[in-house]
Amino acid sequence: MTHPSSLIRTIGIFDSGVGGLSVLKAIRKKHPSINFIYIADSGYAPYGSRSAEFIESRASHIAHSLIDAGAEVIVIACNTATAIAVAKLRATLTVPIIALEPAIKPAVALTKTKVIGVLATERTIESQTVARLCAEFGHGVNILLQPCPGLVERVERGELSSDGTYEYLRKLICPLLAQHADTLVLGCTHYVFLKSAIQKIAGPDVHIIESSAAVARQTMRYLNIDKANSLNEPTGNEVFMTTGSPEHAQTLFSQLWGSPVKVLALDNPVAP
Repeated sequence: MTHPSSLIRTIGIFDSGVGGLSVLKAIRKKHPSINFIYIADSGYAPYGSRSAEFIESRASHIAHSLIDAGAEVIVIACNTATAIAVAKLRATLTVPIIALEPAIKPAVALTKTKVIGVLATERTIESQTVARLCAEFGHGVNILLQPCPGLVERVERGELSSDGTYEYLRKLICPLLAQHADTLVLGCTHYVFLKSAIQKIAGPDVHIIESSAAVARQTMRYLNIDKANSLNEPTGNEVFMTTGSPEHAQTLFSQLWGSPVKVLALDNPVAP
């Protein structure tokens, strides 16, 4: 790395689609003066049922695109890409990589019934990362791993509150509750945008946790930014890009971001 962490001005973030916006929002709250470049690989989403070779190839392509656009640090805002591709990215790229993993450790600390449920893509569920976390932190706890095929696609289509999405979530969650799970881990960043529906199904006494706040704290530590800086007025900006349809992405990004944003095609990137 050529610059001290305190001098970094631009962070690149990527996900298989729009889910990583939940991570970007969490980091933005902590870092008002940092510039962000976000790439949604929606043209190739979802990653969850893809081969490891495919995921590694896409992650490498997107990471290099972020570097070409000016990113000095990369945040992988995708559990599947982290589980499959982070080791190769760290071995081949010269910029620092900040990654996330399912919040199994804090879930184990929270549970009273000693039963937790993990909602994630098939690839994440089957990954060595999840196996390691279960082995390391799951002693005395029943960890129920629930793959959620098709759930990422529902978020990518903007079906956050449809009857079909709600009923599908019920089918995923109710069996976990029947086994006395009192803590649910959202092991995919897309699922964060379904948190209110998941909480409604699970009930107010069930903890629902995910990793975006932890990634934000990790990013703050890396950049040596004091907590007081998070109180400053925002001076950084965001550039949003997609490998899918910019027109569709613009509507969905604006909905999830909470205000109108412009989304560029990846072939036409503009750095902050």
